[in-house]
Amino acid sequence: MDDSSIPLGNRLSGEVTPPCSKSYAQRALAAALLVSGRTTLRGIELCRDTRSAIEAIRNLGARVTIEDDNTLIIDGGLNPTVDRLNVGESGLAARLFTPIASLVGKPMVIDGEGTLKHRPMSMMVEPLRDLGVAVRDGGGHLPIEVCGPMKGGKVVVDGSISSQFITGLLIALPLAKEDTTLVVNDAVSTPYIDMTLDTLERFGVEIMHNEGDYTEFYIEGNQEFTPVDYTIESDWSAAAFLMVAAAIAGEVTIRNISTLSRQADTAVCRALERAGASIIIEENAITVAHRPLEAFTFDATHSPDLFPALVALAAAAEGVSTIYGIERLRGKESDRAEVLKEEYDKLGIAIELDYDKNVMHVVGGMPHAAEVDSHDDHRIAMSLAITALRIEEEVAIRNRECVAKSYPSFFEDMNMLKGEHGRE
Repeated sequence: MDDSSIPLGNRLSGEVTPPCSKSYAQRALAAALLVSGRTTLRGIELCRDTRSAIEAIRNLGARVTIEDDNTLIIDGGLNPTVDRLNVGESGLAARLFTPIASLVGKPMVIDGEGTLKHRPMSMMVEPLRDLGVAVRDGGGHLPIEVCGPMKGGKVVVDGSISSQFITGLLIALPLAKEDTTLVVNDAVSTPYIDMTLDTLERFGVEIMHNEGDYTEFYIEGNQEFTPVDYTIESDWSAAAFLMVAAAIAGEVTIRNISTLSRQADTAVCRALERAGASIIIEENAITVAHRPLEAFTFDATHSPDLFPALVALAAAAEGVSTIYGIERLRGKESDRAEVLKEEYDKLGIAIELDYDKNVMHVVGGMPHAAEVDSHDDHRIAMSLAITALRIEEEVAIRNRECVAKSYPSFFEDMNMLKGEHGRE
């Protein structure tokens, strides 16, 4: 594909700063709740998931003041004011705040909304019981009722579905009365565990484990979280869509991101390089530019949120691209592998799924206009919008507003990068 295949009004150029990492933001909000003192969090983007986490820590006892659009002042203290938490549609918040609520010696119900009601939560039940928590679960789904206090001890956790519950335990267990040995089987998305450990270190909490080994963690009980003044870095999951869009349709500089980040989705740089895109890396910015794109092979097992962006990249590449890790996509906001196949088929892009080999094959080609559906999944909506850059006619994306879950200004930023041709 050359530049002439992109409609003039859809070509991208300019600079953009993605929103803050909601993964780091939610971890920092949870840690700030557990501080005896005042924490300042800067660079916050008030997307839907972050707002859900803010509401959760307020209900669990924190006092949160929104200083301006990007700064929060948090006076911590775990002292629930309700007996029911609603975490919206955030899977991380559900699996993060359930262990934290389990520190409290009274019943707490954790519930959610929309697609989250169908996402798996069974991995939390037995480990919490082993840690001394009374649990009543909703058949492996929300709502879940917990009643602590969580005591500590030795516990084994299945890490094959998600690392999010491990994050919740790592943040909560330093406040347990006893020390804990946390044994993890088949850990996935290990970069997200690194993000949790990095956050805890900022807040003065120590977790002992062998670096690069995610099978066993030793967590001393009765630790104290210390206040911090912390600026949240930009979100690589959001930046990945901008980078792929640039690789497909122009040249864009993405500000306030660093390849030294612990975020899993820095891996998008490797995929872009393999596809033949131009990438210029600076200290706190990356410029991506279109070049003729070729099929690539990539393992997204530990960065499953990249799949929708990678499919858009593969659809624009010459040949058949191979992406491993589709087994990680069933517990997301939608069954992402099946949804990507369904919606890209409408656009004339063939996707083959091989669950036995845990792989997706994407046949690159020129898409055509169609009406498509986000399935209320923010990353599906962004993926389809990027592929639509290659189409002259309008592509209607049903419920595209769901991008507010992680990147509320996505479409505004895309229109800004289109310049005068793309402004609404």
